[in-house]
Amino acid sequence: MIALKGAEVSAKLKEQVAALKKGVKGETPCLAIVRVGENPDDMSYERGAMKKMEAFGLKAQSFAFPADITDGDFKREFARINGDPAVDGILLLRPLPKQICEADIERMIDPRKDLDGISPENIAKVFAGDGTGYAPCTAEAVMEILKANDIDVTGKRVTIVGRSLVVGKPLAMLMMKANATVTVCHTRTKALEATCRNAEILVAAAGRARMIGKEFVGENAIVIDVGINVDEDGKLCGDVDLRPSAGEQPWRRGSRRRGSGDHRRAGKASDGGGSQEIEQWTRKKCF
Repeated sequence: MIALKGAEVSAKLKEQVAALKKGVKGETPCLAIVRVGENPDDMSYERGAMKKMEAFGLKAQSFAFPADITDGDFKREFARINGDPAVDGILLLRPLPKQICEADIERMIDPRKDLDGISPENIAKVFAGDGTGYAPCTAEAVMEILKANDIDVTGKRVTIVGRSLVVGKPLAMLMMKANATVTVCHTRTKALEATCRNAEILVAAAGRARMIGKEFVGENAIVIDVGINVDEDGKLCGDVDLRPSAGEQPWRRGSRRRGSGDHRRAGKASDGGGSQEIEQWTRKKCF
């Protein structure tokens, strides 16, 4: 197995952000992370993003609201954050509780501050292939980790498990823009295992803990796991579980497991909280 590590990409992006900051005068950009409730997945992502922002020398502020906040109260609070000139970017952790109309919030957010590409304007630009819009951070992180490892997707069979506007659909657009041949699956896809096994690049973005086993992965396939889940033991895990069955010899980085193809797994594409989106946002903010 050849392991592609998000941490290595993160280190490169950190250097790029540092270079961008040197050429910019004035206030350091500030990111607002908006969370409703205490979903463990959201809280884990938030901690990672806050830590990453600090490591990059950028400002970040967390805005947390109770899970039972009313639609009207949340919209008033969000409008205040959205209109604050000291806030340069907004990362809204979703999904929101059912009592809040998420579509209204997507229309409210300033497209210039829309770090995760949720506004209709940014979504339209992504689907139109317009690079001036913000693509959702995780979708762009997948493309970045492939690029950083010199993996050209042109003509390759790419299967994406997940159809959300957060990852699956925008990633499909980015992949097609890069001339990949894309199949989008979801948890109700028939013959999911066989479809995944046919992929040269497999992206797991369904939000289901360990749903993709090694039987889903074809020979010489590249597997990118962008899932962030909390399992029954309270531990973080992805959508992919390539652990060997009992009696099998474990895979080792840089080596082939006897009797199998070379499965290449690209860890967490977003490195647990935000390297790619931070670099993208800083570049657009600074220039």
